[in-house]
Amino acid sequence: MSKYFKEIEENMDVDFLAKLDEAREFAGIPFIINSAYRSPEHNAKIGGKPNSSHIKGLAVDIKATDSRTRFLVLEALISVGFNRIGIADTFIHVDDDKDKSDKVIWTY
Repeated sequence: MSKYFKEIEENMDVDFLAKLDEAREFAGIPFIINSAYRSPEHNAKIGGKPNSSHIKGLAVDIKATDSRTRFLVLEALISVGFNRIGIADTFIHVDDDKDKSDKVIWTY
């Protein structure tokens, strides 16, 4: 059971949520989740990649619209061991999908 993310628990990987809780604790700021689990149908409808980690319950997009929030979120994610991170203007994607390359950071 997640300490900070009860609203997204359904269909999410338990270990992923535990790690996300750790990152939230480390950051000391709320993580506003823009996107978490997506059904394959919803993912396709919004233009998500067919192999999206969101479909597996292994990914979230965290709202980050200013440089300070972006830094705190990134620092926390990396500190607790996340190593698949995507950075956009308004959010940070993080996933823990072992079927994909690790130690990567990309931009949108």
